[in-house]
Amino acid sequence: MASPTPEAREITLNGLWNNNPALVQLLGLCPLLGVSNSVVNALGLGLATILVLAGSNLVVSLIRHQVNDAIRLPVFVMVIAALTTCVELLMQAFTYELYQILGIFIPLIVTNCSILGRADAFASKHPPGAAVLDGLMMGAGFALVLVVLGALRESIGQGTLFANMHLLFGPVAKSWSVVLVQDYKQFLFAILPPGAFFFMGLLIAVKNIVDNRISEAKKATQDKPSTGSKRVRVTGTVS
Repeated sequence: MASPTPEAREITLNGLWNNNPALVQLLGLCPLLGVSNSVVNALGLGLATILVLAGSNLVVSLIRHQVNDAIRLPVFVMVIAALTTCVELLMQAFTYELYQILGIFIPLIVTNCSILGRADAFASKHPPGAAVLDGLMMGAGFALVLVVLGALRESIGQGTLFANMHLLFGPVAKSWSVVLVQDYKQFLFAILPPGAFFFMGLLIAVKNIVDNRISEAKKATQDKPSTGSKRVRVTGTVS
């Protein structure tokens, strides 16, 4: 049974902040922590995830009335696997070096729980327009966390930012690299997986702090007494 279609603003806020796949749902952490040691790696995987998420949501929404519950999940997995293969072939053709660096994490997009979760929980219950927007926003929220994590780890671990961006955008991006500290000695903790867990924990903590302050501000606004004159109506007989 189709659910009421949420507004575009609600879908956007859910994907980017309120129900962010990485910071709230804590899904897809394996690739999130595995390849986020630089901005270019994080952005490459993030863009691939956005394409698969938006594409799978679109296809699932289009076929939602033709697929019964008995075979729903296997069909969704096949759709996601087909789109992941397409993205993988595109990366082999246009960003081969980056594809080699990301390695197994590209085909592992098939197993990303956030993609299958959105296909089953949202796309299969809503029209194509809302489904595509949900896929784009959920993918963008995941990619945003990836890029922020990659920027933190690259800058602290290697003293650079946007290094090797030509692997994704071609020769025009060779000059995009920013050296933050000259002759910087690598801080291996930030580059290795333990650093990924540490910085991920920091991002989750920052989000929780911001959410708590927003909640307190809303509560204070609601509890604030209204000012201005009030008209009091008195009924009955006053002796």
